[in-house]
Amino acid sequence: MEDAIVLTYDISADDFTRAGEASSDVKRKLKQMGVDPEAIRKVAIAMYEGEINMVIHASGGLITVEITPQQIKMILADVGPGIPDVELAMQAGYSTAPDEIRSLGFGAGMGLPNMKKYSDNMEINTKLGEGTTITMTVKI
Repeated sequence: MEDAIVLTYDISADDFTRAGEASSDVKRKLKQMGVDPEAIRKVAIAMYEGEINMVIHASGGLITVEITPQQIKMILADVGPGIPDVELAMQAGYSTAPDEIRSLGFGAGMGLPNMKKYSDNMEINTKLGEGTTITMTVKI
């Protein structure tokens, strides 16, 4: 990939103290690169939602961000339980987060809908018992 900057982030399961650090780091780096503020906003929101989902629902995972002059591509790969019903999971307000997670202010069921809303393209590949990979792109 020509002129690409690749960033990788290890996401820990159940670590709410560090949740959001990866998306904040990408936001800061995109600002330093002079990327359009609207593109930065979309990336920050979409990636944060995905990062939180990895903390809540999966056993952590890896986020890879590929930045080119044309787009920002975010690949979120986890080794969680997979998504049994993607169509249902895409519905605003649907959540499988346990009560203790909801008590922390997370798990409102807006993660996947917001990821789709704030990315120009989103693909979900999931396999039950193996994990989920979500690829999102935001055009610059």
